[in-house]
Amino acid sequence: MSSNKVTLTPEHFKSYEKDIRQAEKISRKSLNYWEDVWIRLKSNKIAITAIVVLSVLILMAIFAPIFSSYEYQGQVLEDKNQPPSLEHWFGTDELGRDMFVRTWYGARISLFIGVVAALIDLTIGVIYGSIAGYFGRKVDEVMMRICDVLYGIPYLLVVIMLMVVLPQGLGTMILALTVTGWITMARIVRGQILQLKEQEFVLSARSLGSSTKRLLFRHLIPNAMGPIIVTLTLTIPLAIFTEAFLSFLGLGVQAPIASWGTMAENGIQALRYFPWRIFFPAFFISLTILAFNILGDGLRDALDPRLRK
Repeated sequence: MSSNKVTLTPEHFKSYEKDIRQAEKISRKSLNYWEDVWIRLKSNKIAITAIVVLSVLILMAIFAPIFSSYEYQGQVLEDKNQPPSLEHWFGTDELGRDMFVRTWYGARISLFIGVVAALIDLTIGVIYGSIAGYFGRKVDEVMMRICDVLYGIPYLLVVIMLMVVLPQGLGTMILALTVTGWITMARIVRGQILQLKEQEFVLSARSLGSSTKRLLFRHLIPNAMGPIIVTLTLTIPLAIFTEAFLSFLGLGVQAPIASWGTMAENGIQALRYFPWRIFFPAFFISLTILAFNILGDGLRDALDPRLRK
């Protein structure tokens, strides 16, 4: 049995010119924290769907009443309690008003109350919690005991009491929602600041002469934005639900202003014969709350540094 042997000669070898610059070249672009968060959020299809749903709701709330041929308070008694049709997509109410226009106008009120109340909770909670966490010791002890006392009072009891005592309106509603609504945000921010202030970058900034204000707003709070954003997205649906609940009880915004809660309260009286009058406001309340909760869960996963690759 014969075997073919190959004799290797120098001609079989080719020298490889090594380029140091190519060796040190980074094949993948370096991503900062927020770019990495966005990539991981985009990979969460359910969270992206929630963003799309919320975007559609906001756009419809802004533009649907503008381009509709029906007016928000336009009463046509001969068209009262009409079922959904090509003429009235969501039907009409007891005064012949178009439910489609009123639903999206009510979305403006409900979303406005939810977003403004959440932003006020964000502002108060971040400032209060960061001060308590940064100074610690007696300052933290006193500030947190105040939070404990306020937190011990039932949230809905405080809101209902204020709505009964004060003149009813948008301002009173937002005030009632934010009197104790900021406590959860303050506690979360305090916990984050207590952890972050022991890090080396804070010690370095302090040794370089950074003031307390600069340490809080340039170093500590930005590094705690992950939990803050997640809490914010979960505060908005809570405010929307509370407003709808109070309006359902007759303690919310008053006529002629309509929100999803007031529309549901009017629709429950006609549930047996005209169910579409409560179906649409109740459906959009549920859809909005669900979308915000899903988005909050998606942001929580995307902002978790332990999942960063």
